[in-house]
Amino acid sequence: MSTFTDHKSVFDKFPAIRTPHLELVQITEQHVNDLLKIFGDKHMSEYYNLLPPEDEQDCQRLVNHFRSRFESKAAIRWGIRRNDNNDIIGTVGFNNFTKKHRANIGYDLQNNCWDQAVITEALYAVISFGFHALDINRIEAEIMEGNENYIQVMHNMGFKQEGVLRHWMYWNDKHYDMLMFSLLRSDGEA
Repeated sequence: MSTFTDHKSVFDKFPAIRTPHLELVQITEQHVNDLLKIFGDKHMSEYYNLLPPEDEQDCQRLVNHFRSRFESKAAIRWGIRRNDNNDIIGTVGFNNFTKKHRANIGYDLQNNCWDQAVITEALYAVISFGFHALDINRIEAEIMEGNENYIQVMHNMGFKQEGVLRHWMYWNDKHYDMLMFSLLRSDGEA
């Protein structure tokens, strides 16, 4: 079970989330080297429309992007860290959302943590936050075809595959099909 920090409004102060083994925290300048480890891994970026960062400046731009999206109330992205360590090992959150309607969820995790239960625990907390604190009805995940690990995680979380978005993503001079997954608030109530 996760707990949310007390706040009058979700965007008054960045909401930290604590779970039994993790803390989801605001990504700041102190995490630049952690982001370089996460996003600098070519395996992690294989199914991601983001070129691996070349240096700390690239990661600082990512920190600024996450902060800007939160401040504009357009998105929220947490750093994932274990309760016994200050280093973040991944990120998770909503790339965009519309209150009372829908959100797009995503995550990134250091590849040495892929076979652990870290992302499942983090996703349960973020999904609960989305349905309750952000008042979202539908959470979507768009996954590049071939990303079997991500697809399995979504199935395990109860997401339903709805179809294929043909040539939906254009990145690096190439079109990619994306699989659309969704989870409705009512799915958890059934």
